[in-house]
Amino acid sequence: MIKKSKREQRIKVKSRIRKKIFGTAERPRLTVYRSLHHLYTQLVDDTQSRVIAAASTLSPEIREEIKGLKNRKEIAKKVGAAIAQKALKNNVKNVVFDRSGYAYHGLVQSIAEGAREAGLKF
Repeated sequence: MIKKSKREQRIKVKSRIRKKIFGTAERPRLTVYRSLHHLYTQLVDDTQSRVIAAASTLSPEIREEIKGLKNRKEIAKKVGAAIAQKALKNNVKNVVFDRSGYAYHGLVQSIAEGAREAGLKF
């Protein structure tokens, strides 16, 4: 039996999740991606296959906010709040949370909490 890498296992879980989760224009999918150094979030309308809004630690407005922060969970909350602000500008209040195969703890949970505190419902 060949052991799968962590990435392959996550992608398998992600595909299982994506079978059940679908974003619409009224309730888009809030998807999360974690790399080793950065966090990325997107609001996706799957009916039209388009990205409504995106925020990441590389976004200029967020880079100014997180400058000097060392705690990655606080940075994740800022990213969650930023995507929520962009969603509210686009008149989106409800979303479906897509954790992309990651466990719901740590940074992924902090992004969700930041988005909820800024006004998104899911």
